[in-house]
Amino acid sequence: MKERIDTGGETFGPYSPGVKANGIIWLSGQIAPDAGGIKEQTQASLAKIDALLAAAGVSKHQVTFAQVLLADINDFDAMNEVYGAWLEGVEVPPARAAFEAAALPAQAMIEIVVQAYDDKCCD
Repeated sequence: MKERIDTGGETFGPYSPGVKANGIIWLSGQIAPDAGGIKEQTQASLAKIDALLAAAGVSKHQVTFAQVLLADINDFDAMNEVYGAWLEGVEVPPARAAFEAAALPAQAMIEIVVQAYDDKCCD
């Protein structure tokens, strides 16, 4: 069964903020263009991810993959500092890809996509 994951936040098109199927959770890219600089936008995007994961009944401990899109690859170190702090206490950090994108929605500086699993599912 496929179910929508949502926290009631704004979406920018015809898509689900997240989808859960057979214990796998896919979250759409999260942006926060009005949050300030790269560190603030990273933190705000991760907060949205935390909220969506909670709505799915899991946490960042179940994230298996993250994809980080940056409007400017020169923001990598600042993003990585905030991202690393977010992962404090996570025993096995997720795999990750990070790269510069030509443009992001709403002139965001960062967009973060994650995949996770529900370890309570499908026993």
